[in-house]
Amino acid sequence: MPEADDLALLTEAATEAGRIALHFWRREPKFWDKGGEHGPVSEADLAVNEALETRLRAARPGYGWLSEETPDTVARLDCAQVFLLDPIDGTRAFLAGEENFAISLAVVTAGRVTAGVVHLPAKARLYAATANGPAQRNGLPIAASTRTELVGADVLTTRAALAPEHWPKGVPDLKRSFRASLAYRLCLAAEGRHDAMLTLREAWEWDIAAGSLIAERAGCRVTDRTGAALRFNEAIPLAKGTIAANPVLHGEILAALGA
Repeated sequence: MPEADDLALLTEAATEAGRIALHFWRREPKFWDKGGEHGPVSEADLAVNEALETRLRAARPGYGWLSEETPDTVARLDCAQVFLLDPIDGTRAFLAGEENFAISLAVVTAGRVTAGVVHLPAKARLYAATANGPAQRNGLPIAASTRTELVGADVLTTRAALAPEHWPKGVPDLKRSFRASLAYRLCLAAEGRHDAMLTLREAWEWDIAAGSLIAERAGCRVTDRTGAALRFNEAIPLAKGTIAANPVLHGEILAALGA
């Protein structure tokens, strides 16, 4: 199936899912903790997931499926294409009534993302890209920051990522910003509103798949924390962190991390 057709499908599905999410938003939806370190899940997450699964699987019955809110099976590993998604990325922000939650949808082909959409329904923003097309926000092209110096750079990351043990040459003097959604952080780096995005913790594939493609097509180099290329639809769907920045700044971050 052509990438453009997949992107059109993801866009339509994300827009519909956004309407469902907003039906629950700021209306005190039921929620509970998943246990371990997996955080909360709400009735909104499950409603969005169900709608997406119904829509996407009916349209592409041969594609595999990997969603945060669907029990995983090995069947996806034998599929040429796989839907990879997080129905609501940033559930804590969603439950707090904040706007910075996202619906993250991707198609993965042979380990690489070929179409991706990140939709923020409360902000009326939709980021999108294909593997051979431009990165866009609401239909207009976006581009990554051109800053090349790490000192003074505006980096989206957690406080924990700036702990001294991660930086053998010393913690860089940078400006730290934060958003709850990893997918949204990648898109903010993609459109140059921040200079880079960095997470050193292991990252679930569904959080970073769509955003990584959008950032890449906007001019970022996107890798794991060691500088290795990201691969998707792995048997254990976890990446070793994520770094996204223009190639020069990306290199500066890797060097400062001692990677």
